Amino acid sequence: MTNDEVQEFVTKFAAAWASRDGEAFLALWHADGVLHSPLYDRPVAGKELGRLTEIVKERAPDSVWQLLDWTARGDTVVIEWQNTRTAGGKRLDWRGVDRFRLREGRIVEERVYTDTAPLRAAAKGEALPAIIPLGS
Repeated sequence: MTNDEVQEFVTKFAAAWASRDGEAFLALWHADGVLHSPLYDRPVAGKELGRLTEIVKERAPDSVWQLLDWTARGDTVVIEWQNTRTAGGKRLDWRGVDRFRLREGRIVEERVYTDTAPLRAAAKGEALPAIIPLGS
């Protein structure tokens, strides 16, 4: 893929998140593509992305996704992002990285890498203690 084609993909992906539009996400995917994410209980088929977008909007209506950076090599694109939402009455920010394999400019595989511990703690209303407290 050319740099312009990758930039177009990244722009469309960020726009889909900004609009939270299931059709915009579906347009980025091959129907036989697969999303692997620690946030879901199973791999998600590309053709399911429209419904997944609706589920995310229902569960986290105030969620805001932001593109931080990206890089690419060949048909592999890596996007760094941040997400913000309210959980348990508190603001929660977390970051992650998505690695995409594209075919003809559309996603055939996406792997999400993010630390789910802060989300799991917030869902339980618990504070997340440091693994190694450094003190003052």
